[in-house]
Amino acid sequence: MGVVEVEVEGIGGASLPDCVLAGLIGNSIQASRTPRMHMDEGTALGFPYEYRLIDLPRDLEEAALARILADLEDAGYRGVNVTVPYKRDILTHLDALSDDAHAVGAVNTVLFTKDGRIGHNTDYWGFAESLRRGLPDVARDKVLLMGAGGAGHAVAHALVDSGVGTLLVCDTNRELATSLVSELNERAGAGRAELVEDVAEAAKAADGIVNATPVGMLKMPGMPIDGALVEPRHWVADIVYFPLETKLLAHARGKGCAVLSGAGMALFQAVRAFELFTGVTPDADRMKAVFDSFD
Repeated sequence: MGVVEVEVEGIGGASLPDCVLAGLIGNSIQASRTPRMHMDEGTALGFPYEYRLIDLPRDLEEAALARILADLEDAGYRGVNVTVPYKRDILTHLDALSDDAHAVGAVNTVLFTKDGRIGHNTDYWGFAESLRRGLPDVARDKVLLMGAGGAGHAVAHALVDSGVGTLLVCDTNRELATSLVSELNERAGAGRAELVEDVAEAAKAADGIVNATPVGMLKMPGMPIDGALVEPRHWVADIVYFPLETKLLAHARGKGCAVLSGAGMALFQAVRAFELFTGVTPDADRMKAVFDSFD
């Protein structure tokens, strides 16, 4: 299915696409809300939009991922979103990176263009926008980040760029955490990030706690941090959105903490990806209504 531009005016003066085919690459993604957000917005704007789920095994070989991307490109896909566990694996199969993807070191959106495959990271903007709207006035002197994977990289850079003084980075994979701390200090300045050696001490020093791990998802229940370390003075954010009320957020809410669910990041990364795939600015409130309709 190809994509053909027609001379119909869209939002902001852009022409509406005749048809768009896109998708999501990931593992265990059947519960994703993303397809309906994209397709319903395409319908609302007046053009056909098909968004497919490409659910792959977690242990997919590198060569298989390359073949899948080539097949999707040949099939006429405008691009694909990318989620766990391929946000960093995909990097070796791209021709260029946007500034945000280059800074973050992970990709969640790939555009197939005449100039090759271009990687973007809409998670970065999605989390930053969610934080700006949902917790605009919280203290940000020190923040504890749990998770330094693909999503963790995007969230980390968004936090630092949103005014966090020192980001305390923790991950069960020490190599990933160390690498992220080095990246942040190199880009934002020495001392902007620190490797967590003692989670209890880090939580005690932090104003906020952010979960950027999969822990809390239905397929991976639990909390990424000992609940006893969460205090009423903390604000707590989670990027998991299925379920919206993770065990961590329920626990934090019960202690009186200000909380931020993963809904905002999921919504705003989709808003930005929609614009990249179609060239048309979507209605964020309308896409939010679709997202909320799943509850």
